[in-house]
Amino acid sequence: MDRYHYLGSGPLCGQQMKYLIESESYGHIGGFAFSSAAWQLEARDNWIGWDKIRRINNLDRIISNSRFLIVRYVKVRNLASYALSQCVKQLKEDWHEQYNIKPAVVETFVERDRFKGSSYRAANWIHIGSTKGRGRQDRKKEFGEPVKDVYLYPLDKNYRETLSEGSSHRISGKRGAVDWAEEEFSGAELGDNRRVNRLVTIARDFYARPIANIPQACGSRAKTKAAYRFLENSENTMEKIHKSHYEATVNRIGEEKVVLSVQDTTTLNYSTHPATENLGLIGYRENGGIGLVVHDTMAFNINGTPLGIIDVQCWARDPEEFGKKHLRKQYKIEQKESYKWLKSFKATEKAQRRCAKTTLVSVGDREADIYEFFHLALSNVKGPKLLIRAEHNRLLADGQGKLHEHISSRESAGIQVVHVPRKGKQSAREAKLEIRFTEVKLKPPQDKKELGELSVFAISAEEIEVPEGIKGLKWILLTTCEVKTFDQAIEKLRWYCIRWGIEIYHRTLKSGCKIEQRQLGSADRIETCLAIDMVVAWRIYHLTKLGREVPDLPCTVFFEDAEWKALVAYKTQNPVPPEKPPTLRESIHMMASLGGFLGRKCDGEPGTQTLWLGLQRLDDITEMWKVFMSGPDSSSLRSPPVSRPKCG
Repeated sequence: MDRYHYLGSGPLCGQQMKYLIESESYGHIGGFAFSSAAWQLEARDNWIGWDKIRRINNLDRIISNSRFLIVRYVKVRNLASYALSQCVKQLKEDWHEQYNIKPAVVETFVERDRFKGSSYRAANWIHIGSTKGRGRQDRKKEFGEPVKDVYLYPLDKNYRETLSEGSSHRISGKRGAVDWAEEEFSGAELGDNRRVNRLVTIARDFYARPIANIPQACGSRAKTKAAYRFLENSENTMEKIHKSHYEATVNRIGEEKVVLSVQDTTTLNYSTHPATENLGLIGYRENGGIGLVVHDTMAFNINGTPLGIIDVQCWARDPEEFGKKHLRKQYKIEQKESYKWLKSFKATEKAQRRCAKTTLVSVGDREADIYEFFHLALSNVKGPKLLIRAEHNRLLADGQGKLHEHISSRESAGIQVVHVPRKGKQSAREAKLEIRFTEVKLKPPQDKKELGELSVFAISAEEIEVPEGIKGLKWILLTTCEVKTFDQAIEKLRWYCIRWGIEIYHRTLKSGCKIEQRQLGSADRIETCLAIDMVVAWRIYHLTKLGREVPDLPCTVFFEDAEWKALVAYKTQNPVPPEKPPTLRESIHMMASLGGFLGRKCDGEPGTQTLWLGLQRLDDITEMWKVFMSGPDSSSLRSPPVSRPKCG
């Protein structure tokens, strides 16, 4: 190695193992050296689906191929790839015998300016990305290391599960306000634990007073000043703030069989704050409103309970691009705003890789009817599925005509009755939907023929016996999920209906967290604040839905002892709290009543609006309860401590 390898024989890091390649004719003609894996590597960690704790727990199960050499004077076809294959077969057993560790993956780095990596590719190694051009202990990129391609070779067919043992964000039994903020934000990689602690504090304050402005939510001059300082720090980006929440969301996803990854776009209107810097147009008129565009992806289980955010994209439209819609066909999908759908789908793909036992389905409205979107979804059979509402009457292959006419000509598979809620002056009603479904092959648009024909399933749901004066319901859904029975078609329709949940979430974000009333001076600060508000809004919405899904759970899965005891004491006017905490549903109803919920039979379950109003009042009531309980004569008012069940 010292004589022929351009890096020499070392030094190597950590555990090591070396092999020589020997020929009967030429003697020693090359060798391998293996050592401990790189401590942190973005391309590898994302590909595996690691968070910080999983990486620390399982890093010793990855081996680095630090050196590989075939001497220059030996020219034998396929020798390098053959030697690689034989060595890797032996490596797993030898490493286990030497270090008592069963390796799951081997990694290596190929300097792209020197080598093409052909031998590794020929030996079935997987190219997963590249390095950032910095070496060990070089966070500021001061030493100018060359960029290297990263290759991995799995030694274990279940390597992702093996390397994901030891979750860092299991849902804990203690789910009070303090704990939820720590669970969702304490893993944020902000570079300084003091900033992380400040983030957790801000989240708690925003949650306790969701409709308050920042000074009101923080409650003191010092905390308000610290909050503004946090929001002004350019290092506190949305991506960094949300990273810990993404990890917690993925862990919740992994506990479900089917998860719907719902995408939607909303706008934040700051026209009343024209002095705010770096905003863009949000309407369809050049002199219209200004603000920010947000495209987010929320995970829901099939009961409609939101599990958390998977992806958020936030941007301000460039005013110079206004009025250029007629030029859209000249641009590739990556250059268009509609690429947001594909980008969020790729974030869902990352979650799918980490949750192999969960089926993820990306759900979108008519705006998501993009041919490239279907092409991306069908390119990976192990990736997420796709379910969208059709916008275009697409041309079908094999002489089947157009989509709408073709599916209308199919025989009815059955009738499904659905409840249509009251809307404006239109009364609630029971609608009869006639269901049809079929498999279709889509022809690519004229300017996208290189994408080829795509096979998907189409579902039609059209209302029959429509009351006079009412526009009947009609949906056509396209999906990569298999739909070959009436029950499967109904299932996909139910899944699509859950898409409405993200619109409720956006209303919670705007009306409950008052994000459009934040006066922060610049788009960057608004985005940082938005990152916190989005998780707070999710938490409120999650509480609303969980109270309906598992109403009989003890309220201690969500409420601190002081919170539920203060709530019960206030509502019953009895200063002595009960020994047994109320159920989650009972507590949610009591809290919602603080926000105006009447609890009549016709009212149904509390919504997010009464809950966020109730939360604000509960925070004040709890603070007073703590004051009374800290007094010298409070011992007679205390109830025994309760154990906290696990929720998840």
